[in-house]
Amino acid sequence: MYVVKSPLSDADLKTVSEALQGALVDLVDLALVAKQIHWNVVGPRFRSVHLQLDELVGTARTHSDTVAERASALGVPPDGRAATVAVGSGIDVTPEGWVNDTTAVQTIVDALGAVIGRMRERISASGEPDPVSQDIFIQVTADLEKQHWMFQAENG
Repeated sequence: MYVVKSPLSDADLKTVSEALQGALVDLVDLALVAKQIHWNVVGPRFRSVHLQLDELVGTARTHSDTVAERASALGVPPDGRAATVAVGSGIDVTPEGWVNDTTAVQTIVDALGAVIGRMRERISASGEPDPVSQDIFIQVTADLEKQHWMFQAENG
């Protein structure tokens, strides 16, 4: 059942909806990973890493909403349920318990690297069928790459 009819062809809609759903899953998981580490980071750089993680969470949540609303606008129901995120994310498992600041930062650098790589694939895949969605992926990637740079600089 389609409540909203997409202006895209069925083939283009399939390509774009898969890209949007994948982006949503990655962004939801990125926010969860960053918040988990935010609660458990310890070490001499606790405060700066703790605050930087909240900034990343905000970025991921804002973009996940934009991505989900784009899917809805195209007539595709977004799926951000925990089970969907757990099986679809490209982010490795997050460490349990306390995480020292150096490990915390490296975990986030790795998570961002994985998400950025997948976002760049979505930029390529969406360009022809839907430049509007491609533009969203470009902005998401730019913001995540800025975060990636900042976290990499934390560990020098």
